[in-house]
This record gives sequence, C-alpha cells and structure tokens, in this order.
Amino acid sequence: MVNITRAADLALVGANGGGFVAPVGTASPASPLDQPVAPWEPLGAISDDGLTYGFDEDSETFTPWGLTSPFRTQITQSVRTFGLTVWETSRVAVQSLQYRLDAADLEPDVDGLTKYAETASPSPDRRAFWFVVIDGDNFKGFYVPEGEINDRSDVTFKQDEMSGYEWTITTYPDAAGNTVYHIDKIPATPVYSGS
Repeated sequence: MVNITRAADLALVGANGGGFVAPVGTASPASPLDQPVAPWEPLGAISDDGLTYGFDEDSETFTPWGLTSPFRTQITQSVRTFGLTVWETSRVAVQSLQYRLDAADLEPDVDGLTKYAETASPSPDRRAFWFVVIDGDNFKGFYVPEGEINDRSDVTFKQDEMSGYEWTITTYPDAAGNTVYHIDKIPATPVYSGS
C-alpha cells in the first residue's frame, strides 16, 4: 500500500506580493523575507490579477524514416516572462519603465510640472526585477537579472475603473546564461513512505 501525504501547506496561493526594479547589475536580495533596499525601487500596488509567470517554448521533433513517433525533441526557443498590472502610475520608477526614461528625466520643474516626450524610436531598456509571492509564512522570490518590458497594454481612464500599466516583462540570460533565479521559503516536502 502506498501512503501519499497531501499537505495544504505545500500548495501556494498568491495571496499577496510585490515587485521591485533596479539597474541591471544590482544583486538579488538574499531572501524573500528581506525588504529590498536602494537601488531597488518598489513598483507599488499591483492589481488583483497578481503576477503571472509565463513559459513560451518551441521545439522541433525528429522522426526517423519508417517510424511514426519522434525519437528526439530539440528545444528551439525557451522564454520566461512575467505579467502584471501596476496601479501606482504616478511613481517615478513606474513612469520610468512605462515610458523608457531615466528617473532624472521625470524631475518636476519649479512649477511642479513634469514634462517628457515619447520617442518613435525607443532604445532597449533592460532592468533587474525582483518579484515576491506571499502566502502566509510561505514565500517565493523571483530574481530577474536582465528583463525588459516588451508588451504594454492600452491604458484606460474612466470613472469606474482603476487606470494601470499592464506589462509583460521578457527575461534575458545573464553572463551565466540564467534568466530567472528562484529563492523560496516553503515547508520541507514530506518524505515519501510506501509499504
């Protein structure tokens, strides 16, 4: 008889969390339990849709002559993305990401007005990202050493809807060839026991 332990503590609900951004080259926080410090900047409130961790993979299969099933599959593309909608659109860090601007370009003038223009030919804008998912005492941390917003949805301004910036962030490999580093605090997995 096989005994299988099912522990609710091993299931994760993204009940809360947050996101942070920093220049490429900024080290990851040591733990999801640590509050990130400068140069990490918070992205503020995230919509109740939470955080989406995406997998986009393509593969090529090879089937030998005379067979109907492949005997090898080669991954030809493997991309990781993060999707979220940020609601605190007046944060400098958030505006900097949305419009691909340096934070210094968003300093208000003497009248308190912030003036900037959007270019028709934007330059690449890679940043480091840190995302935390919280479920009670369980935490998941995702460190993206190099990521870039490659998809921005339309922004709606209306009375009965919160305006937000909906982003898809594509991850790129760092010098070690890694795109996402995981740092988790979850309960130890029960040991399998069978008889």
